[in-house]
Amino acid sequence: MSTDTPPPTGAPRPLDGVRVLDLSRVLAGPLCASMLADLGATVTKIEVPGRGDDSRHFTPHIGGESSYFMLVNRGKRSMALDLKSDEGRALLHRLIADADVLVENFRPGVTARLGIDWQSVREINPRLVYVSISGFGQTGPLSHRPAYDHVVQAMGGIMSATGWADGPPTRVGDAVGDVVAGMYGAFGALAALLQRAQTGVGQHVDVAMLDAMFSLQMVALSQVLAGAPAPTRLGNAHPISAPMDAYACGDGHLVIAVANDALFVRLATALGRADLLDDPRFATDPARLAHQDDLRAQIEAWTTTRTVEQAVADLETAGVPAAPIWDVAQLADSGHARARGLVRTVEHPVAGSVPLVPQPVRFSGTDAAAQAPAPTLGQHTDDVLTDDLGLDDDEIARLRAAGVVA
Repeated sequence: MSTDTPPPTGAPRPLDGVRVLDLSRVLAGPLCASMLADLGATVTKIEVPGRGDDSRHFTPHIGGESSYFMLVNRGKRSMALDLKSDEGRALLHRLIADADVLVENFRPGVTARLGIDWQSVREINPRLVYVSISGFGQTGPLSHRPAYDHVVQAMGGIMSATGWADGPPTRVGDAVGDVVAGMYGAFGALAALLQRAQTGVGQHVDVAMLDAMFSLQMVALSQVLAGAPAPTRLGNAHPISAPMDAYACGDGHLVIAVANDALFVRLATALGRADLLDDPRFATDPARLAHQDDLRAQIEAWTTTRTVEQAVADLETAGVPAAPIWDVAQLADSGHARARGLVRTVEHPVAGSVPLVPQPVRFSGTDAAAQAPAPTLGQHTDDVLTDDLGLDDDEIARLRAAGVVA
């Protein structure tokens, strides 16, 4: 079946029946758990009573609810539970006994102090897949250090190669360190669940943001691991191919990506400059890379006489990869984004209609995308206590009065 064909109505999703406990906060861990929720897992988010996840307070807000929180906590249940209390931890242990996956992103050492580290909970549930996401991993001389995306981008090599040659090291515009760690967390959880199906035993999945950032940089790694110098800042240029950069048009900039000699022939033809093919400066990719300033002048002599739309259309007709430079709002509003369903709308109990961006992988046999909104704080506490733990109303009232749940 083609992925262009809508999946069967009501088809099961890949993780239907899988129970996930989300003890994480802010971005990397919550994103990991939401990706599992997209695939059908029942995800219960454990939050601090009264305040909840820090990201609930991030701006902007939609109908009084944080857009950030709702985006990265879609499809979950929320239970407000005091893990610093003995009774709170006892209730969590009961939930762990029936869970398939636990996701946490505490700094290494915190879960041990709470008595919910991997070594402790594996005694409760040997089948549990325990996903830890941290800045520097569970081992190593840096493991104790706190990390945010800025820190990981700084140490991960990517800032040193981002920006202009005469400018300072530059952070990639979004929190890619957190996002890729969350993606690797979901990847690790799925792999561990698959292995558990064979062995019957769970395991500890250790995801470090720094490791994840390092692994992203394939071009840089291909150079450094072969003994070449580490890449430097090149602006929008590519370190090993040319022309592959942003070029000025009459009303803005476009990107042209020519990665081989055949594409350069198409580009020269589109420019009406067959003579460039006989110029030794541009005869091969390495030669074009060495003379890319000269090549830029030849390209922009053509692009500056056209609008971005005109230049992109002419290059597309010639079979040359080229594109306008969109911001996120332009992409979200594009016909392609609508056709691909990049943004889904769900009904939130407080915020009303809320746009969400689910995991992007398309399946022919199921709709593995956001099915439900993010929860309000403690929205499902009573449901979890009643349906999952079998407590009666009197016991729930006593726990609430004691501040154990909210």
